[in-house]
Amino acid sequence: MKEFLKRKDIEISLKRYGIDALGAMAQGLFCSLLIGTIINTIGTQFKIPFLMTTVATIAGTEYTVGGLATAMSGPAMAVAIGYALKCPPLVLFSMITVGFAANALGGAGGPLAVLFVAILAAEFGKAVSKETKVDILVTPLVTIGVGIFFSWLIAPSLGKAAMWVGDVIMKATELHPFFMGIIVSVLVGMALTLPISSAAICAALGLTGLAGGAAVAGCCAQMIGFAVISFRENKWGGLVSQGIGTSMLQMGNIIRNPRIWIAPTLASAVTGPIATCLFKLQMNGAPVSSGMGTCGLVGQIGVYTGWVNDVASGAKSTITAFDWIGLIAISFVLPAIFALIFDSVARKLGWVKEGDMKL
Repeated sequence: MKEFLKRKDIEISLKRYGIDALGAMAQGLFCSLLIGTIINTIGTQFKIPFLMTTVATIAGTEYTVGGLATAMSGPAMAVAIGYALKCPPLVLFSMITVGFAANALGGAGGPLAVLFVAILAAEFGKAVSKETKVDILVTPLVTIGVGIFFSWLIAPSLGKAAMWVGDVIMKATELHPFFMGIIVSVLVGMALTLPISSAAICAALGLTGLAGGAAVAGCCAQMIGFAVISFRENKWGGLVSQGIGTSMLQMGNIIRNPRIWIAPTLASAVTGPIATCLFKLQMNGAPVSSGMGTCGLVGQIGVYTGWVNDVASGAKSTITAFDWIGLIAISFVLPAIFALIFDSVARKLGWVKEGDMKL
């Protein structure tokens, strides 16, 4: 069995499923749901007729250009997961159907359902791939059959479970914005720096509202925090690569000296409750944006998209100057200030030394 699994490149491990597949799922979301949301926002804000007009009507549902991209989130996630799991072509192409089924049956918690179902379908498909003379029939039939079966069997339950957990976190944040602001900010921020996908976690849980705002704060604290405290070692290239790229670049240095992680993490513990209690920062855009921080400014675009949606629905009267001050402060200014303060203390204590954060 071990030889068979090795030959089929089926690796049952936390890294393969919890890091590679989860990270790829987030990329699939970026290329569908997130891009579609951005396209819709651009069309609405700049009054671009082509982006605001219905370009297709399917089963009575009207779609704009952005709407078409958003509708493909399930297939995009599944194909991305299949790619991460190194699926052969016939399996990879069959994942389109699997993703659609899992996302549809998973409801609001579709991303989590897609993750589990896509992994199962991909590995079963890989197991039978090129084992028969009628591979072109067997491999798609097995992959799609397994995918739709598990979509029917577990996707609804997984979707409901994900939404329940997400709702508990969001309601707890509304009831206890200070303490939950700290918890959500710190945990999601740390997930962003770890080699797992904070964006996929937020998407799977549907994390929005105040909890989404706290998540944005935590991610920004890690990215901007590491960018500024390592400036003396990494200069402008490091500032950009970490500030609008990812703080995950510091993971190797964290393993060598875990104490370099103290300053950004403490910064997130401070900015999280400031976001929830003072600025009332909410992420009402795509949940995947909650776990992005300043990466490509996706977190900020997501918050702005939420403002636009709230204004359009009447939930918010207008976008105020205080909204912008809060977003800029939580995203850039406060993380930099607090991270530098905590880092200076760590350096005086001898916990962090010159060169510890060199990329």
